[in-house]
Amino acid sequence: MTREELTAKILDAKRKKGLSWKQIAEAVGPGSPILYTAALLGQMTLTKEEAGKLAKFLELDESEVALLAEPPYRGSLPAVPPTDPLIYRFHELVQTYGTTWKALIEEEFGDGIMSAIDFDMEISREQNPKGDRVRITMSGKFLPYKRY
Repeated sequence: MTREELTAKILDAKRKKGLSWKQIAEAVGPGSPILYTAALLGQMTLTKEEAGKLAKFLELDESEVALLAEPPYRGSLPAVPPTDPLIYRFHELVQTYGTTWKALIEEEFGDGIMSAIDFDMEISREQNPKGDRVRITMSGKFLPYKRY
């Protein structure tokens, strides 16, 4: 079985059981629903213990458990730029504000990058009378470029 086939099987089980990502995360956890959702969509790994809990919850077999614990091929969007409107908006944000984020981060921290490995993220709903808003908070360790 490929990782893409396993993701399809997980999505099918999620639909059949009428589960939310949050419910699945609670069954696997404790841990972040963001991490577990990313892992089940093929972008992160689970520990063997987490994969075992998921297997019982979604009725997966031993080889599928092993696959969930293997390092994935990350960054596998089907098209660049992305065609899904929600994902495209993130692409658009980077195109529009990427140079601004870079300038402000470098001014504050120096020459370097924000880690996507030593990284935290939260997603929440913000009530607003003009229409609810999506709040995404990202925090990544600053990694200065090494001088040789």
